[in-house]
Amino acid sequence: MKKILFQKLLIDYISFFLIALFSSSIIIWVFQAVNYLDIMIEDGRDYLVYINYTLLNFPKIISKLYPFVLFFSLYYVTIRYETNNELIIFWNFGVSKIQLINFILKFAFILMIIQIILSSFIVPKSQDLARSFLRTSDINFFENFIKSQRFNDTIRGVTIYSESKDANGNMYNLYLKKETGENAFQLTYAKKGKFEEFNKIPVLVLYEGETITKKNNEITNFSFSKSDFPLNNFETNTITFKKTQELSSINLFKCLMLIYGKNLSNNNYIENCKKSNLKNIFKEIYKRLIIPFYIPVLAAITFLLFLSSKENTNYSKFKLYTFILGLFFIIFSETTIRLISETFYSNLLIVIIPYSVFILLYLTFIKKLSFKIISK
Repeated sequence: MKKILFQKLLIDYISFFLIALFSSSIIIWVFQAVNYLDIMIEDGRDYLVYINYTLLNFPKIISKLYPFVLFFSLYYVTIRYETNNELIIFWNFGVSKIQLINFILKFAFILMIIQIILSSFIVPKSQDLARSFLRTSDINFFENFIKSQRFNDTIRGVTIYSESKDANGNMYNLYLKKETGENAFQLTYAKKGKFEEFNKIPVLVLYEGETITKKNNEITNFSFSKSDFPLNNFETNTITFKKTQELSSINLFKCLMLIYGKNLSNNNYIENCKKSNLKNIFKEIYKRLIIPFYIPVLAAITFLLFLSSKENTNYSKFKLYTFILGLFFIIFSETTIRLISETFYSNLLIVIIPYSVFILLYLTFIKKLSFKIISK
């Protein structure tokens, strides 16, 4: 009978957790996907790039919501069981509170491992793939990223300004600045311009204007009635190197070995691996491997509710204080990232916090619940 009771409770925890996690993640993903429309509209990206980029950001959303949704699920289901007097069934069949806590904590440790896998392997890989779509994609919709009365610098080395634009895509009073080298540039003014395509090459056709060129401290200018400004050989301003958060966990540890002078083969080049970036590397490792250890802490905080009963006059306040304590540790776990420094040993003090808090909470359970058993 005990096994059936434990299974029923576990199913309730898991089902509520999964429903809450995916429903809240989808809602946030939809709002975020709307914001990512700028990638396609302002940068002139293809629809396929936009879809892939937004989908690959879904694991990151799940990872961010994971601790809060887990704590809320454990808290809500536990309160519901207490309110409906369902926990009494456990006590009547000889299940002690410490046995129930140990059972759910095992479940919490499994979820912690899942979070480590998610944050250490799946999220960095998905973020790298998402960024790769931007790094390797071309600008397909040039008409979209040119906004009137704005300096548009989506194309690297080129700034375009248009005073107005009509419904047919014609732009008026255009100013273009093209960087051609160190202390060298080309300024172009045109009364009218429009994007056209010749042999699949995008070209900005300019009418009635003038071009001023500066090179080697010499300035030249010429007027034109029509001029073509091809855009096929330009790159975008999208970041082309990998960010620290996009590096695999294996490469992060390899990078630490390289920085601390460990001998690796010469072909182990790792992007963004340098001593000046050591603080960010430690932060990323802390975020992936240490913050998930707050999950058992959040589970243990939830089970502080077992130390009181709904018949207690202060039970409502106790529920509120427990929930606030859980929120505090969720926020605290994220803010501790800012305390990470580039010194390994000073980071150890921050690393041991979740372990210390968990041990303290568990010792509290043992002391309080064992005392109650002895008193009976």
